[in-house]
Amino acid sequence: MKYFFLAFFFFTLGSAKDNLMERKYTLEKIQMGNVGPVRIVQLYADGFDELSLKEKTLVYYLYQAAIAARDIAIDQRHADALEIRSLLEAVYTHPQGVDTKVYAQLQTYTKLFWVNNSHYDNITVRKFVPEFSFEEFKKAVIAAQKNGAAIFLRNGETIEQQLARLQKSIFDANFEPIQTNKSPGVDMVAASANNLYSGTTFAEVETWAKAGNEKNPLNSKVVKENGTLIEKIYRTGNKHLGGTIPAGMYAEDLQAVVHYLSLAKNYASTLKQAQAIEKLITFYQTGDLNDWRAFNIAWVGETESRVDFIHGFIEVYLDGRGAKGQFEAVINFADPKLTKTIQDIGSNAQYFEDRMPWADVYKKKDVKPLKASVINVVVETGDAGPVSAIGINLPNEQDVREQYGSKSVTLNNIVDAYDKSNGKEILNEFAFDQQEIDRALQYDNLADNLHTALHEVLGHASGKVSPNLKVEPQQALPGYYSTLEEARADLVALWHIWDEKLIQLGALPNTDVAKAMYNKEVRNASLIQLQRVPKGHDQLEEDHMKNRQLIIHWLWKNANCIERVQKNGKTFFRVTDYQKMKEGVGTVLAEVQRIKSEGDFNACKKLVDAYGLKIDTALRDEVLARMEKLDRAVYTGFVMPKLEPVFDEKKNIVDVKVSYPLDLAKQMLEYSAFTTKEKELRAKELK
Repeated sequence: MKYFFLAFFFFTLGSAKDNLMERKYTLEKIQMGNVGPVRIVQLYADGFDELSLKEKTLVYYLYQAAIAARDIAIDQRHADALEIRSLLEAVYTHPQGVDTKVYAQLQTYTKLFWVNNSHYDNITVRKFVPEFSFEEFKKAVIAAQKNGAAIFLRNGETIEQQLARLQKSIFDANFEPIQTNKSPGVDMVAASANNLYSGTTFAEVETWAKAGNEKNPLNSKVVKENGTLIEKIYRTGNKHLGGTIPAGMYAEDLQAVVHYLSLAKNYASTLKQAQAIEKLITFYQTGDLNDWRAFNIAWVGETESRVDFIHGFIEVYLDGRGAKGQFEAVINFADPKLTKTIQDIGSNAQYFEDRMPWADVYKKKDVKPLKASVINVVVETGDAGPVSAIGINLPNEQDVREQYGSKSVTLNNIVDAYDKSNGKEILNEFAFDQQEIDRALQYDNLADNLHTALHEVLGHASGKVSPNLKVEPQQALPGYYSTLEEARADLVALWHIWDEKLIQLGALPNTDVAKAMYNKEVRNASLIQLQRVPKGHDQLEEDHMKNRQLIIHWLWKNANCIERVQKNGKTFFRVTDYQKMKEGVGTVLAEVQRIKSEGDFNACKKLVDAYGLKIDTALRDEVLARMEKLDRAVYTGFVMPKLEPVFDEKKNIVDVKVSYPLDLAKQMLEYSAFTTKEKELRAKELK
């Protein structure tokens, strides 16, 4: 699971050096209609040059493997997404003869498309449409082709026919408006615009799956062909190796991944890491979830290497059923100096598990010390970037977590880049009084640090399911699981922040840090995040946003600890009793854990629908008006570091250099060119 911090100023763990402050972090801001402003920020990988040559080479090949399969995630977001991106990039790179105003509008739309990996907003999950017209786009595409741009057409199709086919997808906001529709009462399959299913409904898929037909739910697409549901699996197959498994979807892309993983394996830091990479290769060849499980067990068991990676079909936020994982990759290396605090928390996991407020039957009795570290990201692709989480806990498979443990990471350089690129004006606007401001300025950085650590290290890794639950909680709670699980992890952080054990470990100086955390949760969930809901809409769609509102609105309505007040014509929410708020956190956390452990769908639906879904539209309008006066960004997209090998005369890698593009368009176009070339090369290997 991932932790997306939705506030507007962030903690820093301390890796950024004062003498690096002259660096350029904010590269540009993009806004179009109700989308944005989106801040584009350069990510820096401090410490990369300190790695050994073997470690650098390992990172480089993992980096190549991460980029090679990014198109899979884009295709999963919408069936037309790759085709639309190709047309946009054709015009972007061949602007001659395109109207100047149209080209400027196309640049903005294309950048938003890149940041969101589709034409659907990451936060609102709603489609955004261009400011240029269909006819203007048609003229621009034809001009680009005349200028030498490669336009990829279906067999026998003209440009005009292609554009006519894509017109509604690009320009009609009411056609397939929501990427993943989890609204109560809707068909979460048929009403969602994502490309995880085709030609079917939620009821059809569920009936078919319960009959045992869905063999690989995480890494497949379900389509109806000739009236029959078919599971299409992402895999290379192994017939090219003399085996019997045929190639599956995106075989060429995954063969490129396998190619670079095979090279990376030769530079693994430990035997266990080499074995984990080999198991990941096997999974990409077979597509078999038994092989995925074997990889996860091996990956969790490897804790000695400084270089690590996340790679696969992992998070299920995109799927209303909570079954299909979106491809992602995160390549990183640990910062050993900053890992101690988070490791101390992980090594005391049993202590914290024993003090959870839920029933003993849901507590683990033999918690293994959790693997936790502070990392610097080199590249994130697919579901992981350009919009990034700040914390991750994996694997998501419940049985693996309970038997073998999990890994938790805090993405240090992501957090540092957030911190360097954001101002503090949001605090002054939405904090209730000077005491709250002063406490935030003194403790928010530390509170955020601990929130992420507790959320990831303890939150997602804690608790166990009832033996009466015969399926994964994701399957028992379709449409609601992700919201509930993120709420559970946040509540764990809010619960344990008061524990004196954290003071004993040196993680925090006093409980004023807990007060700062509570204040910030209330501000963000009740007010600040409302700016992300466009006018005309009255409910939240994104799981992390729903989870935060669920917690704070439940406490507001039930725990007598939060007050809504008016001051100087503005609305504020303030904590009136921290002890009652903590007690309320314990009460709702116990119920959330019970719901997950038992797979109680009705209780889950009732809780989320009542507190996490609907918004106060008048309050949202007020927040938008207040935000307009501030230099703010709704969310951030990152430009990743670039790695380039240095070869000697014998073609051996003698160094790997890191550089910083400072240009979103340049990086995205390079990625597209790389994946196109790799597909062509690896297609030959599969024959």
